[in-house]
Amino acid sequence: MKSLTLRLSALLLAFAAAGMAHASKDDMDVSRLTGSLDQLASDPALGGYAQAEQARARDAINQLAQARSRDRAHALYIAERRVDLARATAQLQDAQLQMGKLDREHDQIQLDGSRRETEMARRELERQRLQYQAAQEEAARQAAAGAEATAQAQAEAAQAKKLAAAQAKVANAAKKQADLAAQAARAMRSQMQGDSRSSDSSSKDSGK
Repeated sequence: MKSLTLRLSALLLAFAAAGMAHASKDDMDVSRLTGSLDQLASDPALGGYAQAEQARARDAINQLAQARSRDRAHALYIAERRVDLARATAQLQDAQLQMGKLDREHDQIQLDGSRRETEMARRELERQRLQYQAAQEEAARQAAAGAEATAQAQAEAAQAKKLAAAQAKVANAAKKQADLAAQAARAMRSQMQGDSRSSDSSSKDSGK
């Protein structure tokens, strides 16, 4: 009887030891997964992402801690996958955010480049406008100078015509005066010749 009791006690101790070992292994898996999830939650870069996945992973770990022996393998698999999914989702969301930032930076760079090109084009247009305005002003100045020179030339030509006309009048008057003087001289000679003939006739008459 005493021997049977000792055997039963030893068997119970063996079962208890096996149960404690199994429970210890359960506690290690739960602690490992909990630590991994806590590490993700406290990560300054990833902790703020995948909040729903982190919550589902923590529920899976709690179910693992409460799972019966026959359900433990499945519960462990689910908990591990939930933790992995939470980390992968957090990494994906972080990558998407970084990509969004890069896209916005790229868009900003393109926008800045477009603004610089627009500003350069505006400055070039302003430079061309100023050059065109200066060319117009120079052309107007030259046109004004040309018009003034033309007017001056026309005035000089008109004055030259007036001078020529005056000179022609003087020449005509001088010619008329010369003609008149010649006529007067001829008349005077004719008269003198007539007087001379009259004197000769009188002398001949008195001699008879």
